Amino acid sequence: MSKRRDFAAPLALQLRPIGVMRSPHVVHHEAPRQPRVEPASVEGVAHGEIHVAQGLQNALHDLQGFSHIWVLFVCHHTRGWNSKVKPPRGTEKVGVFATRAPARPNPIGLSCVRLLRVEKRVLFIGDHDILDGAPILDIKPYLPYCDSVPDARIGWVEGVAHDAADHLEWWDEKGAKLPAVYERRRRETKKGGDERG
Repeated sequence: MSKRRDFAAPLALQLRPIGVMRSPHVVHHEAPRQPRVEPASVEGVAHGEIHVAQGLQNALHDLQGFSHIWVLFVCHHTRGWNSKVKPPRGTEKVGVFATRAPARPNPIGLSCVRLLRVEKRVLFIGDHDILDGAPILDIKPYLPYCDSVPDARIGWVEGVAHDAADHLEWWDEKGAKLPAVYERRRRETKKGGDERG
């Protein structure tokens, strides 16, 4: 007879990041809602770099032959989670497991990204939605013959307009002050624009 595991009981599990993400996306409103929402040209793509930890370079051998990879990472900006959330493009709250929201019981992200090239311990990627500083947990090759399911059903997402907003500005909805990290980011972006202009 098996004992039912209590969700609140922690699992004796230790994960060690294998690397870190370096990305132009610092806060989640700067990232696309999904890694490949719009087909992008090489010029228009958001480039990023996965810096793999010293000692793991041999684990990258033979990866260069793949055009896309799966990246598992920690959604490191999340603070807590709710069992139901309102997706940016939805009108009603839905169960968090019916979304790709970063705030989840275990804040693990999964993205299929374009692999541009591999140089020593750095993977140069495009078409990504991963934030700067995200700890990388694992990398696996994307295999179209078993990873692609063209006739898959997409549940509540089917009724959502493709051009709906990518992110909710929840602070406006709640009448709250703009979070400090966003305010800081706006100042940095404005300063960078002033220096270039």
